[in-house]
Amino acid sequence: MHVVVIGGGVVGVTTAWELCRRGHQVTVLERHSLAGNETSKANAAQRSYGVVYPWADPAMVLKALPWLVKQDGPLKMGMPPSLATLRFMFSTLRYAWSPGLFGFNRRAMLRLAKHSRERFLVLENELELNFDGAHKGLLHLASTPEALDGYRRTQRLLKSMDIPARILNAAEVEQLEPGLSGNGPLYGAISYDTDGTGDCHLFSRELARACEEKGVVFRYEVDVEQLLADDRRVNSIMLRSKDGQRENLNADVVVVSAGCWSDKLTGPLGQPLPIYPVKGYSLTATITDEQKAPISTVHDDRYKVVMTRLGDRLRATGFVELNDFDRSIPQVRLETIKKAVRGRFPGCTDIDSAESWTGFRPMTPDGPAIIGRGNRENLYLNTGHGVFGWTLAAGSADVIASVIDNQEPAVCLDAFRPERFSE
Repeated sequence: MHVVVIGGGVVGVTTAWELCRRGHQVTVLERHSLAGNETSKANAAQRSYGVVYPWADPAMVLKALPWLVKQDGPLKMGMPPSLATLRFMFSTLRYAWSPGLFGFNRRAMLRLAKHSRERFLVLENELELNFDGAHKGLLHLASTPEALDGYRRTQRLLKSMDIPARILNAAEVEQLEPGLSGNGPLYGAISYDTDGTGDCHLFSRELARACEEKGVVFRYEVDVEQLLADDRRVNSIMLRSKDGQRENLNADVVVVSAGCWSDKLTGPLGQPLPIYPVKGYSLTATITDEQKAPISTVHDDRYKVVMTRLGDRLRATGFVELNDFDRSIPQVRLETIKKAVRGRFPGCTDIDSAESWTGFRPMTPDGPAIIGRGNRENLYLNTGHGVFGWTLAAGSADVIASVIDNQEPAVCLDAFRPERFSE
């Protein structure tokens, strides 16, 4: 069966790999010149299997306004907000206030994340992929006693789902991460012991290479303009190459993994996908003193900045910004990220010389990704993973491949159903 995957980010490439290993003929369409060059390019580099949670968090709603007005607050919004931003925010509020939905979605996402870790380990054992990957855990620091109390509640939930996590005091944190020598307050941390790291961009390129060696065709620098369909199925894909030439590509099955641009393809077919481009920022710098650098991933709860070790590099990432597709990088955002790095790992790198980046996470208003069959018999969706695309990629690829093959997926997909937004 010929399957066309639209989107060559980490979700699309892992989907292509899973379909290829199941014996399908696979073609990947990507508008960039190489795989993993959009949202996957310079993300937080953490595979945070124990951390995943829905965007529509009732607790976050209460914190949103103070975060918006605080200069270093992790949540920002373009002013005046666009209609798209307002629609997304009001939809988020509706889901956040739906009784029981947050807990249901969180458990579903954690189950998918747990499965994703298993699939990543299988994949990494099968292939030699060089992407500065590791599974050395993740620390969420607690700068207040109240934060540590919150982590204890999280630990109880994770324990009920057989996901390892430990509560550490300050001394134990410093033993695990001896480079933590900054002046930031520290009362302890929660350690997600099985979480991982890795350069998502390098992984996507490496896995794309492995896919090509197995016969997957990657067509780069092509724009998918339209899915041509009747009431029953998608008949062909209209695409335009870099030189402006148009063609119709036939496929038995189409999988949309186009992130923030997925709705452009499914909306005209009567299946709108309310995916919003949540903007984030990162800095990547060469480590100059290994003894002062993080060993794995550390999350500073004061600024909501994640600092991750990638070989001889440090990746620091922060902010959730609602500003549509604005690609500008205000210096004030970068200064907050630098402040977090200096406050926790001073002297580990020349952070002022770091390479900056901004990108868009494809976020759904309720939080879970969109995984399953669309409103045509040969249309499937694996998109809208928000800030957890890197974390959930391997698990999502496996379950969507199972759905395509008419097999029972390893994880219940009720929380991820594409049709939930039109019910």
